[in-house]
Amino acid sequence: MDPYQILIVLCGLVIFSYLFDLFAKRTRLPSVLLLLVLGIGIRAVADTWGVRTFDVQLLLATLGNVGLILIVFEGALELTYEHSKRSIIRNAFISSIALLLLTTAAIATILYYITDAALLPCVANAVPLSVISSSVAIPSAIGLITKNKEFVVYESSFSDILGIVLLNFLVSNESFGIMAFSGLGVEIISVLFLSAVFSMALLWLLGRIKHKVKFFLILAILVLVYAVGKQMHLSSLVVVVAFGMFMANAENIPIPWFRQRFLYGEFPRDLEQFHSLSRESAFLIRTLFFVLFGFSVIISQILVKDIAILGAIMLVATYTLRAVFLKVALRVDLAPLVYMTPRGLISILLYFSLPEHLKIPEVNTGLLFLLVLGTCLIMALGLIASAGKRPESENVGDSPSTPAPVAQE
Repeated sequence: MDPYQILIVLCGLVIFSYLFDLFAKRTRLPSVLLLLVLGIGIRAVADTWGVRTFDVQLLLATLGNVGLILIVFEGALELTYEHSKRSIIRNAFISSIALLLLTTAAIATILYYITDAALLPCVANAVPLSVISSSVAIPSAIGLITKNKEFVVYESSFSDILGIVLLNFLVSNESFGIMAFSGLGVEIISVLFLSAVFSMALLWLLGRIKHKVKFFLILAILVLVYAVGKQMHLSSLVVVVAFGMFMANAENIPIPWFRQRFLYGEFPRDLEQFHSLSRESAFLIRTLFFVLFGFSVIISQILVKDIAILGAIMLVATYTLRAVFLKVALRVDLAPLVYMTPRGLISILLYFSLPEHLKIPEVNTGLLFLLVLGTCLIMALGLIASAGKRPESENVGDSPSTPAPVAQE
């Protein structure tokens, strides 16, 4: 392909993605599904015409990591803290960690009995299939009432971070004794401390850059820190979430010395511009990523009967556990939160990051695609079905002892 043909394809993808977003807002069908189908269609056309293709896995991993950073950062910029939100944050964290562990255990058990793999590879392969994708959940939560939307943003962001922590822990340790868990505790505390220091340093730098181009510099530093942290097997996505929430809540910090040294007159305008830039950049990266993932899928793997049955069993286990947990532990009405557990970008990234010695033949891109497709379809149908329900109160952040209806607008 010559440069002009490549430009035509790239611009066409962006236009199609924009139209898909408009269509998604009207139909509640996630644009991710349409992008995946578009990618599969492009692959079919390329194969029919004999166009030479290339291995997109490395490009997928790069785009996926950048997209994950931008999408999580965009979601974190919307999370302003108030005293009344403590229960939402608590419930979202409890839900994310409990459902990640429960779903991982269930899928690992299914893999252990269906395949001939050892327990550790089964658990490692189960983690990517158990993580809620913030890249799909956050955009899909736009139509929800405020507290439900915040719950989804917090839960999916926590799930992304915890999924990365759990997989790093499984991959980095040969045994799981006291030393392994002690190291995990030290890592989490260190990352939280470094996140606080780094967030203050970036805010200080943002206020002192006089050059016209400064937001991409901050994003480049953010991506750099994330990449360096990943190279050191640290859960550096925490830094991204922390910086986004720090920026969103900086004006609400009442400490005089902080306001004097870190806040500046143009901060509100810069925050809005930063949010707009991250939103549009995330849109572009997400478009390219999901089209490329659809392009990389081998159709013959999707049509394998055993893979389809395995995917269906995993979907049943995932939604059964989520429904029981939300109803029994958090004591909320199921619709629409029970549907908000899509698999997507983070699942694909974690799957590609698995070492070769831990991979299981039965867990391939075909199964991953079926789970992404299935969870997104269920989410879309669930949101459509519950669209007519309007709550009298919003209860995600309420005490578990006082159930009230939870639905979307």
